[in-house]
Amino acid sequence: MNKLLAASVVVLTICVAPVHSAEVTVRSPDRKAVVTVTDDGGLSYSVTFDGREVVGKSRFGIIADDVDLGAGAALGRSTSRRIRESYSMFGAHSEAENDCRETTIQVRSSTGEPYELDVRAYNDGVALRMRLAAKPGRRINGEATEWKVRGNPLAWYQTDFGSYEGVFQSTRLNDLAVDRKIPLPITFSLDGGEGRESGSYALVTEANLLNYSDAGVQVGSDHSLRVFFHARPDANGWTTDEAVVQPWRVTLLARDLNALVNSDLIRNLCPPASRELARADWIQPGRSSWQWWSSGGPRFSEQRQWVDWTKQLGFEYYLIDDGWKDWKEDGKDAWACMREVCDYAKANGVKIWIWVHCRDVTSPAARAAYFDRAVEAGVVGVKIDFMPEANVQWVNWYDETLRDAAARKLMVNFHGANKPVGRERTWPNEMTREAVRGHEYHILRFRRTLPPQQDCILPFTRYVIGPADYTPTVFNPRELRGYTWARELAQAIVFTSPFLCYADHPRNYLTNAAVDVLKAIPATWDETIVLPGSEIGKCVAFARRNGNRWFIGIMNGSEERTLDIPLSFLGRGQYRMIQLGDAPDRGDAWQRDEKTVRRSDRVQLTLRPSGGCVIQLIR
Repeated sequence: MNKLLAASVVVLTICVAPVHSAEVTVRSPDRKAVVTVTDDGGLSYSVTFDGREVVGKSRFGIIADDVDLGAGAALGRSTSRRIRESYSMFGAHSEAENDCRETTIQVRSSTGEPYELDVRAYNDGVALRMRLAAKPGRRINGEATEWKVRGNPLAWYQTDFGSYEGVFQSTRLNDLAVDRKIPLPITFSLDGGEGRESGSYALVTEANLLNYSDAGVQVGSDHSLRVFFHARPDANGWTTDEAVVQPWRVTLLARDLNALVNSDLIRNLCPPASRELARADWIQPGRSSWQWWSSGGPRFSEQRQWVDWTKQLGFEYYLIDDGWKDWKEDGKDAWACMREVCDYAKANGVKIWIWVHCRDVTSPAARAAYFDRAVEAGVVGVKIDFMPEANVQWVNWYDETLRDAAARKLMVNFHGANKPVGRERTWPNEMTREAVRGHEYHILRFRRTLPPQQDCILPFTRYVIGPADYTPTVFNPRELRGYTWARELAQAIVFTSPFLCYADHPRNYLTNAAVDVLKAIPATWDETIVLPGSEIGKCVAFARRNGNRWFIGIMNGSEERTLDIPLSFLGRGQYRMIQLGDAPDRGDAWQRDEKTVRRSDRVQLTLRPSGGCVIQLIR
């Protein structure tokens, strides 16, 4: 059975008497997350978690035809239901649980227009959205929606709206400049601490974005975070004749870093895949070699060698990046050359992905023609690059592209892309997307270097909302620039991507003493545990299981650190442990240790600045 097939669905519906109330409260199944909606002073909501107010009374709603539909609104009757389902996924774990209470409230605006407000409360967060009936020529001007996060929490965020590839940084909420514009998501430490594994956290973002413009937030004078549209021309609004379904406005809640990393909330807010797509056996995660980062544009004469290297590594895929469309050989055009490469790869158990600029697949006709040629050549996946900021047109382009790709059994990797919003649940042929500052920004020929804290922030911010194509793991000594082999290998474990595309040249992997462990690292996980010692921006330590194999990946920030890691997550019996740590005096070397351990054992580590450690455990 395909891993994406839903396991079970139970929906219970309860009708509430049609008595007007100025306040509606929705509680999570465990009753610890509570969202309260009121029409007192305008449509507003507040959020509490474990009895503590996380989001104070905050305005909510869409501004349409120059009318704030929440101002002066009146709450009417409501209906409630319990949603309980599980489904398979590719991510931090293999099974997702979707369990919430949902209430739909009938609302009437001050102008008399009726609409509906959906409110969901999960054990790990809350979400709200408005739904407006179709109206010819309706103008969406903006939103009144905001988050008034209580206290003065530490916030982690980046600032690039174009392709979501900014460096993550941290600032106290009250230190953010008024009117500053910030992309989503933003992670907050609710306990006022520095991001340790035992703290409480909130993350704000949006989910199920469709037929609507991508949103960010702007800091208000009271340090509220107010929704705004950044993509041109939607910054000034747009007109639609269709029904308007606002994306979910999400407040994810977590009692510790483990709960934050393992949250399925963003996917849960999106519709499931069709039964046919959920069962599709052509959607297969895997690892890929890639020539662009290490070698630049692909040469046709070298492609058989690249396929051979991919086969030697045991990787499932080889990605051929920008430049292949210029191939010409013995009267063959680029597509004929690609057919030849795909045939050779198939004969050697390797499947081919190819790069394409978004301008070549923008229109439906051009996209269909391109995808048809790719399938005819034997291609199984496309990496689509350089999308503009996601206005309504481009937001819908993502879904239309995934639909057209699925019809041709093509997997997709979006680069230069908008942030994830959970739609990979609906379209599981989206294996990953970029929207992250990864190894393309840590490369000698571009004179770029990533700060060590970046890798230690990403798992608790960007990766919470979906997989990312960081293109991890470089062993070339000239490209380390302060990092270590152990840290680089740990990236392949910590950074979730069902299409796991390695950056470095295959020769640097095949000749490395750690090639046995690298070959064993899978692209997907059955279980993830955030280990003691993890701290946002300072250290990330994950234990991840695939089948009966465990891997530990650790990346350190800018200061030396010691860790004492219990192996209590292991099953019974003995495990063979391979430990690959930092060499004390150089980055391009290993300190390797092999021994037998049990769940009662512990691992003590000293991590150098910008260093790391990788551990493989096999029973």
